[in-house]
Amino acid sequence: MMYDAQTGFQLGAPQIVPLSETSQLPSFEEVKKEFSSMILSASGWRKIFAVSGDEEDPTEEIGAANSVLAALIAQVFADYIIQRCGPGCRIALGLDARPSGTKIGDIIARVLAGRGIAVEYLFITAAPEIMAYARQLDGFVYVSASHNPIGHNGIKFGLNDGGVLPGEETAKLTAAFTSLCAQDDAAELAVRLVAACPKESIERIFAETADCKARAVASYRDFTRLVVAGTADKAQQQDFFNAVRSSTRERPIMVACDMNGSARCLSIDSDFLQECGIGFVAINHKPRQIAHAIIPEPENLVHCAAFMENQKPSNPAITLGYMPDCDGDRGNIVYWDDATGKAQVLQAQEVFALSVLAELAYLDYRTELDGSTNVRPAVSINDPTSLRIDHIAAAFSATVFRAEVGEANVVNLAREARSQGFTVPILGEGSNGGNITHPAAVRDPINTIFALVKLLSIRDTTLADGSVRLGLFHRWCRKSAQESAYQEDFTLSDIIATLPPYTTTGVSEDRALLHIKATDHGQLKSRFQKEFEASWPQRKERLLQEYGIASYEAICNNGTKETRNLTDYSLSGKGGLKILFKDSQDKPCGYIWMRGSGTEPVFRILCDVRGSNKTMEADLLAWETELLAAADC
Repeated sequence: MMYDAQTGFQLGAPQIVPLSETSQLPSFEEVKKEFSSMILSASGWRKIFAVSGDEEDPTEEIGAANSVLAALIAQVFADYIIQRCGPGCRIALGLDARPSGTKIGDIIARVLAGRGIAVEYLFITAAPEIMAYARQLDGFVYVSASHNPIGHNGIKFGLNDGGVLPGEETAKLTAAFTSLCAQDDAAELAVRLVAACPKESIERIFAETADCKARAVASYRDFTRLVVAGTADKAQQQDFFNAVRSSTRERPIMVACDMNGSARCLSIDSDFLQECGIGFVAINHKPRQIAHAIIPEPENLVHCAAFMENQKPSNPAITLGYMPDCDGDRGNIVYWDDATGKAQVLQAQEVFALSVLAELAYLDYRTELDGSTNVRPAVSINDPTSLRIDHIAAAFSATVFRAEVGEANVVNLAREARSQGFTVPILGEGSNGGNITHPAAVRDPINTIFALVKLLSIRDTTLADGSVRLGLFHRWCRKSAQESAYQEDFTLSDIIATLPPYTTTGVSEDRALLHIKATDHGQLKSRFQKEFEASWPQRKERLLQEYGIASYEAICNNGTKETRNLTDYSLSGKGGLKILFKDSQDKPCGYIWMRGSGTEPVFRILCDVRGSNKTMEADLLAWETELLAAADC
């Protein structure tokens, strides 16, 4: 048995070849059954890999049928990457912190190596880390089920552009994988693929894991400096970090983290923040020390909040907290509220709004510093992101582009916008929290933390001629006509108070998740259209009187394409469908939205309304639910 030097966890035994016990091979029906439970989406392929079938089972064992699937997954990616990059290509292979990842990683490494691919095995690594490192290779395979329960696992593929494959490329892999799994000899093929790897090759891959991991961490650290500072110029990066350190010496900032046993336990967080002059403390900071549910939504951020409150007496500088999911690409935020003397959990939409505010203000600040005159700022977001982003963007004269749900969709839409001459410093899925800061192409809690650090540390500066260069928060206050809200000794609570008020359904709330019988979502939405158009005349007078809703517009988002003034709701297919409500001045005042999840067996709905109006949000969401129930026949 060989072990990972950093964690002491087993990597595998080179001489013990998975699936070599032919008497224990699964039948075609067993493979078919396990395949049928997979969710194959552009955001990743996922299923319950625990051999027990229990999604909360933390076992390492995945069983024979799932082992076959892992081998076939590696085969389709090997075909794909060799066709694109030629024989002898180099790819990074990594896992999130789930115990089942060890078995899957062993099988994938063997199949790829058996095909002549040079595998750099990072073992447990955060998603942003492996994607940053893969920029200098040909691509990556990442074993992860993101925020899903611990018994799940899955796969994400990517090239060397820093993100996951776009939907149209993933579709090619999906078709190839589906075809392989449908073969009568799928299990026998998997046996041959795994056995093709010489014992010496897998020994070398396991032996080089520590060196590969060290290179990935160093690469990720350098890339994060570039992303956070917003420049590739080393001198300008140093100026930025010197300014942050100078500010935090005067106004100390400490960050608390509930690692929850995630892959970020082994990443740059602690060292990077501390070298930037920011304090750092953590709980559950050993990999696989998963202490509670994985999804970083408010119900699980309470543990970080409690930790902050416990630490505050001895660490008065505690300002921010975060909790990543298992692969470490998503981390929502907790902050210290001086007014209440408690740690408060931010909603996902609020986290993203603050990040957008920070990065647009920072772009404006740097544009003024550089004297640039031709910058066209923009933001790329998914369709259920709150309208408060449009409100914030308007203050900075930024254009908002919306894509269908899916990180790859948002990233590709941002690329399209850049090709049209727009500067897109930030993008992301506000409905899930976290942000993607260009040139990163994946969410990263370090970048979210630094968006808030920028707001807190880049303050007004008096120049040599006596003029004042506005800091980020003051800049926002002035541009959003809230000058009176600015004060020199502001805190994060003061910044949050200036966010445009909106009320939005939380994505993990029970009322946001419907179990729909219909499998054809295009037909479901067509029936929803009939129900909605029949109901609108009966409700429109009350909606106008109580909520100021005067009209509506149907919009759908498929991939990176947005279709406005939709007349046939079925055209949205499996994409997002939104009913945008407008006031008597024809300005958006809220929306209801729906889309079947691509990674979970649920149908998601959401409502977003202007103002602090929980009654309006609840009423509109209940109406949407009622109409969908009538349409689901």
